Amino acid sequence: MWSQQAMKAYHQADREAAAESENPHELVSVLFDELIRRMEAFRATMVDVTDEKIEDRSQHYGRAISLLHALQLSLDFEKGGEIANNLFKLYEYSRYQLLNCLQSGELEGLDVSLSSLREIREAWKAMSA
Repeated sequence: MWSQQAMKAYHQADREAAAESENPHELVSVLFDELIRRMEAFRATMVDVTDEKIEDRSQHYGRAISLLHALQLSLDFEKGGEIANNLFKLYEYSRYQLLNCLQSGELEGLDVSLSSLREIREAWKAMSA
């Protein structure tokens, strides 16, 4: 139990340090990591449909939507061109899949969205390396 709390505190401090950084690439990395974590947590609450998970589901859903919006706002359409447009579409698709999953309980579209976001995240990591 204590090690989980320590690990959570470590990750929170890491995210806060990146957010305070003046490096936009690092900030986008943190947004991607947190988005994927929240979408995975949201998915888990959709699989475990007990009443105790409703509040968690709502929190993960709301945070994922906010993170998608933040990623959309970070796009530079002038410099990014087609890539920025495609990322915007992926973020919109992900937003739609979250809503669809929330309403219908269907996981397939959410899984496709998560897979695509993970691939983009890995490419983003490779760019910074």
